[in-house]
This record gives sequence, structure tokens and C-alpha cells, in this order.
Amino acid sequence: MNTTASVVTLRIEDAVAIVTINRPEARNAVDRAVAEGLAHATEAVENEPGVRAGIVTGAGGHFCAGMDLKAFLRGEVVRIPGRGFAGITQAPLAKPWIAAVEGYALGGGFEIALACDLIVAGDDARFGLPEVKRGLVANAGGLVRLPRQMPRRIASELVLTGELVTPAWLASHGLINRVVASGTALDAALALAKQIAANGPLALKASKRVMQDSADWSSDELFERQNLITAPVFASADAREGATAFAEKRTPNWRGE
Repeated sequence: MNTTASVVTLRIEDAVAIVTINRPEARNAVDRAVAEGLAHATEAVENEPGVRAGIVTGAGGHFCAGMDLKAFLRGEVVRIPGRGFAGITQAPLAKPWIAAVEGYALGGGFEIALACDLIVAGDDARFGLPEVKRGLVANAGGLVRLPRQMPRRIASELVLTGELVTPAWLASHGLINRVVASGTALDAALALAKQIAANGPLALKASKRVMQDSADWSSDELFERQNLITAPVFASADAREGATAFAEKRTPNWRGE
């Protein structure tokens, strides 16, 4: 399955979807067309039964330079109702997503990466939330996600200085999963996504949901609420197939039910 729009492309390789922001002339900055394209592409991936993991990346050597300020001045709205900035930062993404980052991931671009479950970055990539330098705020996830994904004081430094940092520095604070040679981030992300996609789709969705939602659960309700989400997985046909495949020393044939 391959689909193409002018500024966002979607292709599916095996059980992995690759969504690419395709405005290299603007370092993949987000205007209205990109926001709509990402919203449509990610929704299509979430609704495609044969896809078990997704990757977001950028064309032309950059991930995303954030909101297109020229589009902002033209009055373009780059937030999609129910899905947030770029159609993704507040989207209900049930499947695992990986950001494959080369070049700049700035402002809203960094926030797109933060909305993903994992980040793979080329070693010469640069991340930053420079909004304060322009009199703006990182309200597409930078202010609320970053302090939950790395130490608060380190997050505060990034937000309040607006300075750019390396992927190695972010990896040292636990924010990035893989730092790879420049130009190989997509390949590394695809290899990681295929590892994920080989697993049971029901188990993947339930595991992601518990990890996301449990941050707001009280300690005395953790296991009760977890069990409500995970019990159906143990009762599924996929669970029996996984156990049977293990006993028979073969690859499971997942059905997602």
C-alpha cells in the first residue's frame, strides 16, 4: 500500500507504515497542508489492520523545523480539531510510533517527535524548542510532555533557553532510543519498527495504553485499572496462537483478535 499527497507521503512496508513530511524546501515546516496531510496519514495507519507500527520522518535531510512562521503570519491554522498541532500531537495514536530524525527537529517538529513512543536520530541532528526566542510558547507538547519524558530541570533548561542540543546529549538524559550515523535514522527506525511489528497487535496496543494512561492512576488502583485493559488480551485468540506457535517452534500468525 502506497499513497502520496503533495506534502505528506505514506508507504507501507510489511506491517510498518512510513509517513514522510515532504516539504524539503521549507525544512518540512508545518503549514495547513502538512497538518491536514499528517492527520489523514496517521488516521489511515491507525485504521489499517495490517499495520502494527508507524514511523514519522522528514524528506530532504531534515525532520521538521516546526510551525511555518510565514503560514502563521498568513493566518493559516495548523492545528486540527481533536488531533492538535500538525494533526498528530494530540491525536489518539493507539499503535506504536517511532520518530526517525535527521537534521532539524525544532519547535513543533520536536513536539511531533515527543508525541511518538520512540525516537531514533542521526548523530548530526539537532533538537530544540526555540519558541521563547520568538515570543512564543511550546504548547504543542513541549511544556507538558518534555518534563514527563526526561528530568524536569533538564527539560526546563531546554524550554527556557530555547537552545539547540545534540541527540547524544538528549540520549544521555533518556529521551532518545537510538543515535545512529547520519543518514541512517530511517533505516534504524524501520528495523526497530519491524521488531515491534512482529509482536501481537492486541498486546502492543494494550501495553502502550497502560504505559500512557497509568501516569495518572493512583497507586491503589494501578493493577485494577491495568487488568481491565489487559485481561481481554489473555482471553484472545492471539494469546492462544502465541503460546501454540512457541510450543511448535514457528512464527505466530497474528489475527488481531
